[in-house]
Amino acid sequence: MPKASSNSAAASANSLTPVELPQSYEAALKELDGLVMGLESGQMPLDKLLASYQRGAALLALCRDRLASVEQQVSLLDNGMTTVWKPE
Repeated sequence: MPKASSNSAAASANSLTPVELPQSYEAALKELDGLVMGLESGQMPLDKLLASYQRGAALLALCRDRLASVEQQVSLLDNGMTTVWKPE
């Protein structure tokens, strides 16, 4: 019987729909900045504070992932250069 209750808990957790993250780094950063300002104000109720913190953590992870991806692409491009560019 305990197994059935754990399955129902997992099923209810899976039924939660995740909130979509922004498509661009810039939009995520802008939203994150707004969340930080709200958190720093000290005027949020506790439940909204927690939700904002969770959203901020997701946005921060998205921004870090996008930056890491761009850094990797730049590194690949740098490694592919055959000559050093010298400004005139």
